[in-house]
Amino acid sequence: MTATATTPTRARTALQEKFEKEVLPKVKEKFGIANPMALPRLEKVVVNTGMGKQLENNKLKPEVRDTIVGTLSTITGQKPVLLTAKKSVANFKVREGATSAAMVTVRRDRMWSLLQRIIHLAIPRVKDFRGLKDSSFDKQGNYSFGFSEQAVFPEIDMGKVTHSHGMHINISFRNSNPEISRFVLAELGWPFKRADS
Repeated sequence: MTATATTPTRARTALQEKFEKEVLPKVKEKFGIANPMALPRLEKVVVNTGMGKQLENNKLKPEVRDTIVGTLSTITGQKPVLLTAKKSVANFKVREGATSAAMVTVRRDRMWSLLQRIIHLAIPRVKDFRGLKDSSFDKQGNYSFGFSEQAVFPEIDMGKVTHSHGMHINISFRNSNPEISRFVLAELGWPFKRADS
């Protein structure tokens, strides 16, 4: 008798459940989208951190690289990819081939888990927070924002890191535009800046 390998099913986050059961029906009604295949979908979240300022003689200090890689790995659950400069830019003291950034792309379950932690854990820890801009959308409805330091994520122990750094986060949508994406994020609890603040 041979045992069959089964892949464990991952628990769906509350945010994903809310998106599918509450938000999508509202989008369908508000924007008159009859075809389920034409409804907007969250496709991926890309997290990246620039390292250009930390280069010395076009070499990255090992402790800086390890801190950034460790931070992004802890936050996303995936190992980041190190990116190199495609061109030499004298004004920024960057040479072609020098490590210039670290990037992680998360999809599916990890994406939903990351978004849930950003909304409910990271953003509330930002000092003097007054809301995120609701104008940071591109024509396809993708949304971009950033954090100035990694300490907003509670899983990062700042006592053990040697370098404080920020990060840029891009939320990528499919079948969307700025109006639809803004509605979806607001319904998911995204803390946009209020008009009166």
